[in-house]
Amino acid sequence: MNTTVLDILLTILPSLIVGLVAIYFFNQHFRNEDRRRKYQIYKENQNQSLPVKLQAYERMVLFLERISPNQLLTRIAPVDQNKKGYEMMLIGTIEQEFEHNLSQQIYITADCWDIIKAAKNGTIATIRKNTMNEEIETSDQLREKLLTSLLQKDAPSDAAIAFVKKEVSELI
Repeated sequence: MNTTVLDILLTILPSLIVGLVAIYFFNQHFRNEDRRRKYQIYKENQNQSLPVKLQAYERMVLFLERISPNQLLTRIAPVDQNKKGYEMMLIGTIEQEFEHNLSQQIYITADCWDIIKAAKNGTIATIRKNTMNEEIETSDQLREKLLTSLLQKDAPSDAAIAFVKKEVSELI
């Protein structure tokens, strides 16, 4: 009886070993195929999302250009001599531009978005700081002071545009 059990074990053992090795190789094959498919889907998504991301960066550069004080002041002339009213009009325009592009944050990095917000807030702070200057009495004087202050230091949007350009160059 011992010999028959031993004969059966000797017959079944190689089959079990071959079966286990086959199962192992099939699992490896399926795992590799799954990884390959996921990589192909990832590459396909990258190819489809890259144009959308680039468009978002383009829109943010356009936003930064539009809120740079020299562009803003050229585009928006004062309607009267009230400097506070002109300040509110400039800040309202910046906020409106920002809200129009708010959804672009989905497609750009968090660091880039933070720098864009900082540029917007820096531009608003520059306008408010110059409005508080008591030597400035009219909107035309405010406009002139803002333009001359640009000659002394770069606009906050200039640094943000440089950062966006750097990010886009890394993206491509």
